[in-house]
Amino acid sequence: MSQDLSYVSVVEPVGPAIERVKTVLFRPFDLGKWLVIGFAAWLAELGNKRFNVNYRTGGGPDGGPGDLRDVYHQAETYFLDNLGWIIPLATVVFVVIVGLWLLLTWLSSRGRFAFLYCVAQNKGEFLNPWRQYRPHANSLYGFRVALGILTFVVVVASLVLTGVVVVSAMRASEFGPYYILAMVMCGLLFLASTVLFAVIGVFTTDFVVPIMYLHNVKCTRAWRVLSGMISANLGRFILYVLFKIVLSLAIGVMILAAVCITCCIACCLLMIPYIGTVALLPFIMFNRSYSLCYLAQYGPDFNVFEPEPEEVPPPAMQI
Repeated sequence: MSQDLSYVSVVEPVGPAIERVKTVLFRPFDLGKWLVIGFAAWLAELGNKRFNVNYRTGGGPDGGPGDLRDVYHQAETYFLDNLGWIIPLATVVFVVIVGLWLLLTWLSSRGRFAFLYCVAQNKGEFLNPWRQYRPHANSLYGFRVALGILTFVVVVASLVLTGVVVVSAMRASEFGPYYILAMVMCGLLFLASTVLFAVIGVFTTDFVVPIMYLHNVKCTRAWRVLSGMISANLGRFILYVLFKIVLSLAIGVMILAAVCITCCIACCLLMIPYIGTVALLPFIMFNRSYSLCYLAQYGPDFNVFEPEPEEVPPPAMQI
């Protein structure tokens, strides 16, 4: 069934998304409802935080390729001399990290449907959607685990290739044009794979989850539906990704301004699990509502919002 999609816009959903935030959180304001929705949002956001750590490397005018080779040889010698405890420790750390990742992915998959339910139906409920959408969340969980494994394999492969090139260059005591070209190609592979898997993750959350919610289908089936929409509207979805980056930057600036105005007191609150999500709930709900409002432009089959009840006129008086 074809339909006119000339009205689809990335800017138009901003207004309805803001109105949705006002309706759900402030009309009227209900602290209990806010906390329940905040808990669902906190679960949905588990594992999505990014912590940036800046490493400072000691280096001065004397630092050069010779120093790098010395550091490499020292590290190689130390690693080979301590394999007896490095490998078991690395194995334990890896198993713990994988276990935590699987747990957080499962919880956030369940939380995403609970949070979507609250936003779509304007309700501060948790247990009902937690139980009702368990099969959907399990399907989403399986897809996300498979995607995570594939992402890990591709990213690690690109990093290993880069490491092999660097080690080969150091052992050959030269960084010729071929080595530089190989490192650039590995870097481009890493960047391209990272961007691709990040976009897949965004589209899974923004569009696949609502399609599963609406049509009661598994994640793979919802992705097939979305793939057809993307192939027919590739330019629109590219523009959507770019505009979401702009929105994220704008939201980041507002949060940073709040942190500066409060002399970093807000920063301390935002770092506390759950409390930070509750404090940022209007922004998180706007982000969720924006993607839903954008998706709704593709037709009533993609509108998750409950229609407002129509006013029924009073019956006519009997004379």
